[in-house]
Amino acid sequence: MTILLSTLNARYTHASLGLRYLLANMGPLQAQTRLQEFVIGAKTTELVERILVNKPRIIGFGVYIWNVEETTKLVAMLKKVAPEVIIVLGGPEVSHEAGEQEIVRLADYLITGWGDVTFPKLCGEILNGPKPIMKIHAGVQAPLAELQTPYSLYTDDDIRHRTLYVEASRGCPFKCEFCLSALDKTAWPFALENFLAEMEALHARGARLFKFVDRTFNLNIKTSLKIMQFFLDKIEANPDDPIYAHFELVPDHLPDALKEGISKFPPGALQFEIGIQSFNPEVQALVSRRQDNQKAADNIRWLCEESNAHLHVDLIAGLPGEDEASFAAGFNKLVALKPHEIQFGILKRLRGTPIIRHTEEYGMVFDPHPPYTILANKHLDFMSMQRLVRFARYWDLVANSGRFANTVQWMLGEAPFENFMDFSNWLYANTDATHRIAMEKLAKLVAQWLQTRGLNAQQANALVASDYAGGAKAAQHGHPAEQPKAPLAAAALPQRQARHLAS
Repeated sequence: MTILLSTLNARYTHASLGLRYLLANMGPLQAQTRLQEFVIGAKTTELVERILVNKPRIIGFGVYIWNVEETTKLVAMLKKVAPEVIIVLGGPEVSHEAGEQEIVRLADYLITGWGDVTFPKLCGEILNGPKPIMKIHAGVQAPLAELQTPYSLYTDDDIRHRTLYVEASRGCPFKCEFCLSALDKTAWPFALENFLAEMEALHARGARLFKFVDRTFNLNIKTSLKIMQFFLDKIEANPDDPIYAHFELVPDHLPDALKEGISKFPPGALQFEIGIQSFNPEVQALVSRRQDNQKAADNIRWLCEESNAHLHVDLIAGLPGEDEASFAAGFNKLVALKPHEIQFGILKRLRGTPIIRHTEEYGMVFDPHPPYTILANKHLDFMSMQRLVRFARYWDLVANSGRFANTVQWMLGEAPFENFMDFSNWLYANTDATHRIAMEKLAKLVAQWLQTRGLNAQQANALVASDYAGGAKAAQHGHPAEQPKAPLAAAALPQRQARHLAS
């Protein structure tokens, strides 16, 4: 083995699609190339040892916002103990503002943008000459038809234990300034027949969890329908062998033909991630986001009421021009539509994104360290932003988790944002913590807060006990019959969605 492809994934269940694309396109060098993935949080010395035992001459690291700090430490140590090993970097985190980054200074080479073609070429020049003079190489964007696809490189272990990431297209036609996809000129589709053949091969090998990374799955409705029909055919052929497919959906583009296809999926088979980000038209215009808010709301309502799809709908706090009252109004509007989960995100300044153009006018202050979260802006001071950060964390623990489905409805009442902010402020005041709150303790705290809102102890405890959290607590104390059970079809689902189905 001469060339090692590596990255630090956020979780073991993640499998790097990007590294597999590189491996698939190594050409004559593929036989001497190996893929070795790690997970963030590991001890740097142990990672170095596990890497160097293979005696690589070249190491290519995929660098992302979630792993750049740990990868920087890893590269620094490798350069100390094995300076002869050539380090090549790639990935979205190092593709922009490279001159400001310590990890780029430490490495030998950097490929910005697409690496499918440029990385094998660079490795060939390093190994066989002439040795590259330039440190930074702009990745060549080859036509998709010329790329080798990576799906056969998912191992049997990947298929059994990890989410499989797939893409029917690359790029995005939209220009939302907080997203790196704003730099794309358009979206480019892979040849659909070939792509579906690859999915057929994965399914035949036992793959059942497919997560599409396409930024705009429903951009081309004919393509969307054919992909969905592929999964529907598998479900119809064997309804007791569940499939789980995840797509990112443009919210205001849901024609009747697509609705008809979506309505055919059974519970637990389909998940959509939908980016609303803001319902404020002025804020949308500031960040170049085109969206018909009424259509988006109508489509989310239809999906909730008329389909079995599980919905993750995204909002972003901290966008330029949006104060807390505006965000709260958008949040309350979204709660009324009743998606299964509201992903409450805090704005991040991703390297290379155009959002930076608003920094001075809107007083935007970002954390200088990854993930570059906004700390304050003209409309939200630091203390206000911290309250929103805690709200987001507690919302994920209580509402999105599916553990408190009945209780959350009572908590939110007629003013969801205001009531949950009250709970968030109370919870922080009584715990001084946003992480590592055990579920049993959290259930007790929720019951205590309910008593501050007018319920007596018996009513509060009964309400919490009616939920997954209360059932799980009962199970811990020897009453497993009280534990809610998810439908059989949820066996292949992520636990969180299974809990939502059970409720």
